[in-house]
Amino acid sequence: MVTYAYTARDPVNGKKVSGEIQANSEQEVSKFVKDQDYALLEIHVKDSSGFTLFKTRIATKEKIIFSRQLSTLINAGLPLVQSLRSVLNQTRNKALQVVLSQVITDIEAGKTFSVALEKHPRVFNQVFTSLVAAGEASGTLDRALERLSNQQEKDAELIGKVRGAMIYPIIVLVVMVGVVSFMLVSVLPQVQELYNGIPGARLPLVTRMLLAVSNFIIGYWWVLASIGVVIAVFTTRWARTAGGKRFIDGLKLRMWPIGLLFTKMYMARFTRTASTLVATGVPLIQVLDITAETVDNIYLNDSIKYATEKVKGGKALSTALTGDPNFLELVPQMLKIGEDSGAIEQMLGKTADYFEKEVDNTIKSISTIIEPVLMVVLGIVAIVIVSAILLPIYGLVGQNVF
Repeated sequence: MVTYAYTARDPVNGKKVSGEIQANSEQEVSKFVKDQDYALLEIHVKDSSGFTLFKTRIATKEKIIFSRQLSTLINAGLPLVQSLRSVLNQTRNKALQVVLSQVITDIEAGKTFSVALEKHPRVFNQVFTSLVAAGEASGTLDRALERLSNQQEKDAELIGKVRGAMIYPIIVLVVMVGVVSFMLVSVLPQVQELYNGIPGARLPLVTRMLLAVSNFIIGYWWVLASIGVVIAVFTTRWARTAGGKRFIDGLKLRMWPIGLLFTKMYMARFTRTASTLVATGVPLIQVLDITAETVDNIYLNDSIKYATEKVKGGKALSTALTGDPNFLELVPQMLKIGEDSGAIEQMLGKTADYFEKEVDNTIKSISTIIEPVLMVVLGIVAIVIVSAILLPIYGLVGQNVF
């Protein structure tokens, strides 16, 4: 059950009445309020702390579990609504409970499962709803959900590998910046104080340069912090604009050494999603429309839409993608084999398997490149910092100050 908060009006005195009730659906809340002779004004779901549950994130893993559980229950012969209620009672994610409650309410009101899911696009994307719709139409909803969970697992695993490859260099850079900042702010000023007490002593050039940076950081840290906040806010907002997203997506495809990694990841995502949709019986044009949105790159999106227009004009998909600079040559080649043999689904699946393995290999190659580069950068930074600290001390020893 989910906790619902409601607002109603007392028809006797016209005053508003608020309250909370645990129920399985909004219909139960509406019936309860009606039984109290109140006029219902508003219903929304709340958690134990009183905040709207839609702020709670629904992880991909939870959606995968939901798909598998629902597939198993439907395959066992349980009606859809009963299966959904069973999954609802098993899940512990409050936000998912809310969504499933509303989905059940819509189905009981006469809507199809796919239409009920379409009301929650932030939770169930177009791939999810299209596969469910195709499964409903063909009477194979359990198989569609099973394919969907497999596709989600593959996609999540792929994205996880790419993110994992980015974490190591980011952690190293953050630690390096932290150590350098500590040395500049805490250690170097002590060296300067040591020299200030010695008449005629002059700090080495590298130490004076770093001290200038240190004094600026200490004196104007608030300026740097303000600039950092402004840059972060501006960059975040700019990245959400069409121009910013196009620029970033272009970097993902072209910038060394991550360009090839992202290209292979997009190829794997496109072929895996297309394979799942084709296997479920989704028409090819709809497959291309869906993959264009789910590939999550403007340049790939444009290429797929351009290929879609060619397919509508009577060309084969392999021909439409041949020569496109944003697609690796293997994709149209494998599609051509699938079209000739009548096994597009299998060829797309094999292509997805290949590119997923290639993503692994590319990540290993990038790690092999990045690690020595980071070591060299760390070594240079360490030499500069150590020189700025030790050279003044050695200078004083040479002058027999100690």
